[in-house]
Amino acid sequence: MKLFGVLALAVAANAQYFSEGWVPGQAVTAEPSAPSSGGPPPSTGQKPQQSEPFSFSSFLDINNILASGPVKGLFEKAGINITERLEAAALSPWDDRIPLITDENYFDMVVNETMTEEEEDKRVWVIVVSAQSSRQEAISKYVDKAFDDAFNETTIAGDLPFVRFARIDYLNVTYVTTKWSLWTAPAIVILTDRGQTLRFYRTNQLRIANGALREFVRREAYLATPPWSSAFAPGGSREFILEFFAIWMAKIYRFTVRVPRWVMILASGSIASFAINLLHGFGRKAPPAKKTVPRAPVASGAAASATAPTAVVPAAAPPSSPSKAKQRKGKGKK
Repeated sequence: MKLFGVLALAVAANAQYFSEGWVPGQAVTAEPSAPSSGGPPPSTGQKPQQSEPFSFSSFLDINNILASGPVKGLFEKAGINITERLEAAALSPWDDRIPLITDENYFDMVVNETMTEEEEDKRVWVIVVSAQSSRQEAISKYVDKAFDDAFNETTIAGDLPFVRFARIDYLNVTYVTTKWSLWTAPAIVILTDRGQTLRFYRTNQLRIANGALREFVRREAYLATPPWSSAFAPGGSREFILEFFAIWMAKIYRFTVRVPRWVMILASGSIASFAINLLHGFGRKAPPAKKTVPRAPVASGAAASATAPTAVVPAAAPPSSPSKAKQRKGKGKK
């Protein structure tokens, strides 16, 4: 009886896995089969996630090398948590609320921004070009701090609805900075007219601390500064030169950024050493030194006679014959 009771419970528990089957006249439907215990999961029609393809640059990335098992174990034995160090180094030093302008989003964010006519007439972009990502620029940290303060004060006051704040990482943006002919950082850029009117300010040309940058923008004091209006500026006759140069510089940067920095340093050092040796090889070569033949030793007496200077005796002059006139005079006296 106990055996029949156990079988009845098993059948009742597994009854949900059985189907009544197809009845004539019933529409054919594709019902997903219920998963059975221990069986493979049903197919959902989606391709399984594939691992990322092997990349030579990722294989040589210093972060991946430091995070690998053997190297990580060596650091742990030395009492260093390399994972925390790498995570701290990867954190952005900037305020996440301020958008970053890159080569990829510049046109969508600034040039082709969707705006009303009023917004298009009054839109002002206040952009800081920072080099703080190198973590070696004290001046950039100072400028970023003043810029963030101006952004916070403007956000709290809410009195500049047509002003937008943005940041450019100078070390990771190539096309925009080249097109603007901006070769140093940090700098403040006031951009209007969808990028057609640009005003640049160095750190020694503009007071930005203690709310000075916000007051400068709020009072529109930048209008007193003439915009960039050279032949290479936007709308200039030679703008195409900087445009062409910026495009190719960006392509070169996208190629070189895939190579780890330490590989670039080794390669550039090897190329520089080879070039220096090659250039020195074309210079004027020094004449070969003359070979000295050693002399054989000689006796002391012979050496003294050989080294003693010989007196040069002048040759005796031949006797001069008396002239014919003197001979005639002598004959006359006799």
